[in-house]
Amino acid sequence: MRILLVEDDHMIGQAVSDVLSDNAYAVDWVTDGQSALEAINDVQYECILLDLGLPKIDGIKVLEIMRANKIKTSVIILTARDELPDKITGLDKGADDYIVKPFEMQELLARIRAVTRRRNSGNVESMQTYGCLGLDPVNHEVRINSPEESKNISLTAREFALLEALMSRPGAVLSRDALEQRIYSWDDEIDSNAVEYIIYTLRRKIGQNLIKNVRGVGWKLEKIEDPSQLQDDKDKRRARS
Repeated sequence: MRILLVEDDHMIGQAVSDVLSDNAYAVDWVTDGQSALEAINDVQYECILLDLGLPKIDGIKVLEIMRANKIKTSVIILTARDELPDKITGLDKGADDYIVKPFEMQELLARIRAVTRRRNSGNVESMQTYGCLGLDPVNHEVRINSPEESKNISLTAREFALLEALMSRPGAVLSRDALEQRIYSWDDEIDSNAVEYIIYTLRRKIGQNLIKNVRGVGWKLEKIEDPSQLQDDKDKRRARS
């Protein structure tokens, strides 16, 4: 999941950015309202964390412009303005939530999960399924399901982000550029074979046959109902030996 952080306080911005990165989010951080609008026009974000007292363009104006242009991305206001009229204004202008500084990082993470869940699914159930694969973007869980049991799979932040990107369009082919945009921030240094390596480690954990390479185009998820078909025969033999 890719998030835009709009915060002009360097200490707060760095702390929030670090916590989000540690929790498998790709984060782009800008420090003024004009840069925020430019980023929103260039990149599709799942959530925007928006300060109000910003240079160049105030946060409320940024929100007004977004909603006037039919941009429906979830917005959580992060601000020191704690008066009731400020909260009412922010929510009436189109914010999905409002958090007053200082705040606990775990609360922020919970608020992000809540607003993206409401925006994307509209219900409490967040587990997405495609064949025997289950992915919960809210709680960062991955499962391989069978009639007998469900097996939880432990993934790194990058592995989860890439699998989530593929799961967002199950069966569709996503290019290298599309995957990189979903899992990396602007400031990340990306090796030329970074996507291939993440897919390699993912396949070792969830099965060789679940992610298919379409040569010269990109990668897609295969719909496999039977978990026994996730591995190639040679991989099954290697696992038994």
